[in-house]
Amino acid sequence: MNNNQSLWNKIWHSGKRSRASVIVLSVMLFSALLSSLLASNKPIWIATNGGHFFPALSGMDVIPGNAEGTNQIDFRSSNWEQTPGINFIKAPIAWSPNASDSYDDGYSPPELERNKDTNQPPHFLGTGKRGEDLLAGLIHGSKVSVTVGFLSMVIAGIIGIFLGALSGFFGDDKIKLTKGTLYMSIAGIIPAWFYSFHIRSYILEEALKTSTLSFLWELLLTKFIFMLVIGLFAFAGMVLSKVKFFNKKVPLKIDSTISRIIEIFISLPRLLLILSIAAIAKPSILNLVLIIGLTSWTEIARFTRAELLSIRNHDYILAARSMGLSEFRIMLRHALPNGISTALVALTFGVSAAILIESGLSFLGIGVPHDSVTWGSLLAAGRENFSAWWLVVFPGLAIFATVTALNFLGEAMREIWDPKNRL
Repeated sequence: MNNNQSLWNKIWHSGKRSRASVIVLSVMLFSALLSSLLASNKPIWIATNGGHFFPALSGMDVIPGNAEGTNQIDFRSSNWEQTPGINFIKAPIAWSPNASDSYDDGYSPPELERNKDTNQPPHFLGTGKRGEDLLAGLIHGSKVSVTVGFLSMVIAGIIGIFLGALSGFFGDDKIKLTKGTLYMSIAGIIPAWFYSFHIRSYILEEALKTSTLSFLWELLLTKFIFMLVIGLFAFAGMVLSKVKFFNKKVPLKIDSTISRIIEIFISLPRLLLILSIAAIAKPSILNLVLIIGLTSWTEIARFTRAELLSIRNHDYILAARSMGLSEFRIMLRHALPNGISTALVALTFGVSAAILIESGLSFLGIGVPHDSVTWGSLLAAGRENFSAWWLVVFPGLAIFATVTALNFLGEAMREIWDPKNRL
């Protein structure tokens, strides 16, 4: 295999399963990112005498009238399309996930043609108990799965890679701190959590509702605040170290501490822990992302630690030390880029596991708000009427296809980064 090819080219050319996985995941990401444009009972664009509007993106339910004779348009009404003097572009699936169709309620089977009696758009995959369109639910449910799966693994990846790198590269004797700095840094953990994650939890939740990029920015800012508070306490510890008792340097047993923390997390039944926390915590997508992310980092940390344990004494690391580079710079610039491949493979498998956990929690009715439509909640709706096979088959296929594609992608990445295949 040509080593000059990009990772995605290698994945694409590694076999039919890999290509199918890329296609399935691309469709899922496309549906998640454009869910508001693909499925909505509001138009994507509408032009009136009052101007141009984008209700599907903005979420507006009513366009008010004005003195110039523009009529009020209420998208909650089924006959808003008959308003005179308007032009509009409707979504390909002209249904919202929670919108009820009173003409096709009571578990209507899939239909491919518009209802001739009511002129309502067809339900290509059928409806639920109150006439909710299943295809619209699947499209918007993919957004929840992508958000929970990927963002939870971003959190798990940051924690796991950082702790695993510290544990594997520095061990128990490479970092020494004065007692004052060590004690004050430990004392600053709780205040740092309070002033970063606790106080800003509402901001993070609102950012998550806005967009994924907005949430990632606020999450980065929150982590900066966390590190800043820890840094202030560490600086106070440096001042305290001028006192003779606190001036003695002690080795920071990073590897032993992190290894014991990993063992504690591994010893706990993960699914039971997630179920317990999700049942107690307020139902929200942010809380679910944090719960899964904060309980899924251990495998990533173990893989990263194992890789850096073998890398830290390689010749290029010793050469970097001989040039006088700091240990942190050597770890970040030289060791970690060469030892992160197994962690990235674990992250790929972790995304599929997170999607399964989210679907399971939604199926049980916990974890996400009750008004959120997810693949798991659609499966749960199928329990009320076993004759409505479409409520079980299509969400089940969506979960199966996504999880299988992620697992195939992870296997392809593992084969590509296998040292035996690099020769």
